[in-house]
Amino acid sequence: MENKLNFPAQKLYITDTILRDAHQSQAATRMRLEDMLPACEALNEAGYWSLECWGGATFDACMRFLDEDPWDRLRALRRALPDTRLQMLLRGQNLLGYRHYADDVVDEFCKKSIENGIDIVRIFDALNDVRNMQAAMESVKKYGAHCEAAISYTTSPVHSDDYFVELAAKLENMGADTICIKDMANILLPDNAYTLIKKIKDRVSVPVHLHTHNTTGTGAMVYMAAAMAGVDIIDCALSPFADGTAQPATESMVAAFRGTPRDTGLDPKKLNKAAKHFRNVAQRLQDEGILNPKVLRTDPNTLLYQVPGGMLSNLMSQLHEADADDKLEDVLREVPGVREDFGYPPLVTPTSQIVGTQAVLNVLFGERYGTFTKESKGLLRGEYGCLPGKVNEDVRKKAIGDDEVIRCRPADLLEPELERDRESYGDIARSDEDVLSCVLFPQVGPEFLKKKYAQPEEEKVTEINVVWDR
Repeated sequence: MENKLNFPAQKLYITDTILRDAHQSQAATRMRLEDMLPACEALNEAGYWSLECWGGATFDACMRFLDEDPWDRLRALRRALPDTRLQMLLRGQNLLGYRHYADDVVDEFCKKSIENGIDIVRIFDALNDVRNMQAAMESVKKYGAHCEAAISYTTSPVHSDDYFVELAAKLENMGADTICIKDMANILLPDNAYTLIKKIKDRVSVPVHLHTHNTTGTGAMVYMAAAMAGVDIIDCALSPFADGTAQPATESMVAAFRGTPRDTGLDPKKLNKAAKHFRNVAQRLQDEGILNPKVLRTDPNTLLYQVPGGMLSNLMSQLHEADADDKLEDVLREVPGVREDFGYPPLVTPTSQIVGTQAVLNVLFGERYGTFTKESKGLLRGEYGCLPGKVNEDVRKKAIGDDEVIRCRPADLLEPELERDRESYGDIARSDEDVLSCVLFPQVGPEFLKKKYAQPEEEKVTEINVVWDR
């Protein structure tokens, strides 16, 4: 076929986020294992480069809201998807929680994630502080999984193409098997995507993976430009949970590249079969009020606010609980100011929640920085790493007083904690995985395990019997 669009002559690979980021962005991570398993046969046969199915907020949500063990979920998905690479998202030294953990906990978590079925670990740091990624990257490599190091993409006076290219080169030198450009808020526009990917591919030798959303409505155009620039892999989501705050639709992207030199090779019949199942799941979640139709829309104002999908859902939830739904626009206008005062952190977990919650407080209390969350103070103190830009020192002073700002790798200040935690949770945890659940979420994990192991033996569910929807 004539190459009318000047595509490089190489297959384009797709990672599908339907089992993790798609429903996290649209339905607050409320999809259950029983919602996933009936589609796994079709997903396994579709031909994906990988399926993102674990990590991010799924671990927390399983225990907190769904009464599921996240480790059981991973093992069940591993059995149901024997021929497909399973991928997870890991927040570097934060793992899946909201603080930095000691290196021994990071190592054990990476080890157990890989033992239980993960093939690819996408590792990022919210501040792009590579010191916070180092331990996780080394552990993932040590235990034989694919290490995908991610760049948290953002725009600000301190973030430039040169900044990101140097970061990509540094991550490759640290052992990354692939480099991911993680565009959480869909603010990477087509022309910028083409230029940035060209520059990164000229500098590194490993494959480049692009992750974006369709929050601003430009996601598919970004992927088309990226494909022309030679990007190797893109993230998409099956149509029932696609677009809006999630990723561009898999089926649409597969159709767009079919017959071109960048043909994905995915099986449309398998995609349609899986999508048919998830359409019913999405409808149920919408009927239950979990999937808010607002997240299905595009909002070009995101280019101003830089609010990613998961953060937008959280802001809407916080305001709804405060009976202040009408304040959303005020909060969105406040976010860029808080971000500037805090040194221009990229807005991705946990910094998105920290900046977003501070913006909510500033609006609801009617006074900017009248009160600070513990997390805001920690971010300004340096507990999360080095902020990329200049911090408003008046705001920092108001938050932390005369406390000294941390300049070293924050995890260097942490004592080993795994063995101590094994002893602390020894009466509750029955496995290494249980211990990790408690360490990461000490308010949620122990209570979840008490309930899980309190069930009478004959009532425990060890397998989920699935009737395949053919």
